[in-house]
Amino acid sequence: MLPLALGTSTNAPLCVLCIGAHSDDIEIGCGGTILRLLSERPNCAVHWVVLSSNQQREQEARSSAAELLREAAVATVVVRNYRESYFPYVADQIKDGFEELKAIDPDVVFTHHRHDVHQDHRLVAELTWNTFRNHLILEYEIPKYEGDLGHPSLYVPISRELAENKTAMLLRNFATQRSRSWFRPEVFRGLMALRGIECNAPDGYAEAFHMRKCII
Repeated sequence: MLPLALGTSTNAPLCVLCIGAHSDDIEIGCGGTILRLLSERPNCAVHWVVLSSNQQREQEARSSAAELLREAAVATVVVRNYRESYFPYVADQIKDGFEELKAIDPDVVFTHHRHDVHQDHRLVAELTWNTFRNHLILEYEIPKYEGDLGHPSLYVPISRELAENKTAMLLRNFATQRSRSWFRPEVFRGLMALRGIECNAPDGYAEAFHMRKCII
């Protein structure tokens, strides 16, 4: 395997765009990776975009983003209020919002997997590819009832400490989700442990992404 560093220089500023359909998606899908990036590249500018929320979930999203991004050089958090589970029916409105994101011109985009069976997730992935044609796009994975986890192609090993921090942040910040049977520390740790096995991570934990194409 060939390890790669993001950006042309580890000293250069790095612009990261994270897009999630719902308020906890980004944290679940790539929270550990963002924590690692910020620890290694403190000059990161992170744009954090959540597309669906209500009043309570918006508060959770902003609180979680503030905690996770506290080491970022620049942190921009945007929370929209498109109706959850109805994204395909307001796709034109969501598409208009994606057009505004073009001005960011990020080095890397974290978004949903294009084969995710959740209709909101899938639309976000499609619009990401439609909007950012010349960018590195890493599609994260979300465990769910449908069992649609696939075969990722890119792995980011994370330390045991970061894996625990990510898990603790999720449980601490998203009180509205604690009653859900899948919102458990065992689920988050288990997926990171499985991906850690697959890439032989030093601490046994990793996050994995689907990467359709990469230009070196």
